[in-house]
Amino acid sequence: MKLHPLVPALVLLGSILSLGCRKVPLTPRSPIQTGTVVFRFTRKVHGPVELSLDGARIPVQQLPKGATSLIVKGLATGKHRFFLTSQREAFSPDLGELDMGADKGIYQITLIQKLDAVLYGKADPLPTAEGLPGVTAALAK
Repeated sequence: MKLHPLVPALVLLGSILSLGCRKVPLTPRSPIQTGTVVFRFTRKVHGPVELSLDGARIPVQQLPKGATSLIVKGLATGKHRFFLTSQREAFSPDLGELDMGADKGIYQITLIQKLDAVLYGKADPLPTAEGLPGVTAALAK
């Protein structure tokens, strides 16, 4: 039995497309606590990730092998402005406003694109993040 030359190409294309489509949950597995924001990334982030909330830089606990989400705890109810940045990744949305309710936390899906930038020499180190009282941020798997 002889196969048409397009059949193996279509099988290969289908397998490549199915491997590239990973599902990101649109809703969290469990309810998110009040005062917590979960940024769920569409790809693994290798960082380092920088986070600014309400104009103050928040120290982020990094993971050596990458992470799929950023968890920020200790936010008060009300509106908060955020800005996410990294040397290796681009985020979308990278800035915006969060409206923290009194009854539940926020789950936000964040698109990731890898950046391959060529830098000559070493970048100047950033000053330490001052943070906000009671607010913690950590990358998680």
